[in-house]
Amino acid sequence: MPKPNKSNDGRPYRGSCLSDRDIIKFRPVGIVHTKASDDMIREAGKGIESTVEIYPEFLDALEGIDGFSHIFILGYFHKLRPDQIGPLKVNPRRYLRRGFKLEELPLIGVFALDSPTRPNPIGLALARLVKRDGNKLFVTGLDYFDGTPVLDIKPYGPDRQADDFALPEWRLKLMSKAGHI
Repeated sequence: MPKPNKSNDGRPYRGSCLSDRDIIKFRPVGIVHTKASDDMIREAGKGIESTVEIYPEFLDALEGIDGFSHIFILGYFHKLRPDQIGPLKVNPRRYLRRGFKLEELPLIGVFALDSPTRPNPIGLALARLVKRDGNKLFVTGLDYFDGTPVLDIKPYGPDRQADDFALPEWRLKLMSKAGHI
């Protein structure tokens, strides 16, 4: 597959080399409900309580999920602005809350960041599964807005745990300056 290049007007090409027949379609399996405002989720994220409502036709897919302490939830970022879909490099704006100025933050590829700005508006979150009641999963730590469509759910287990991991130098520097190391 050829690499994307620049468009006729000189701007970087943000499209795909795929044809229309290669378009991928997803059907949501559920929806996120939370009483938290969008601003609360942006600020606190990890302490938020939410309910993931699984649509009735997918109820059988929940069989066996009881007993897991955590689950991965893939969601569709339905509230992104058009300018947030497609950029390949952004500044890690999360550090603005830690006192950094935008000009102090490096320009980083979105695949190296936990940023909602993505080529495809798909999110991955790890949440604590508090309980299940029928087609409702009560979770904490889910940083998705109210109304976020859920694309899939996967259980968290020891086979997904990375005991030995490393972070790039740019991230370690930011963490050190922000007081995280």
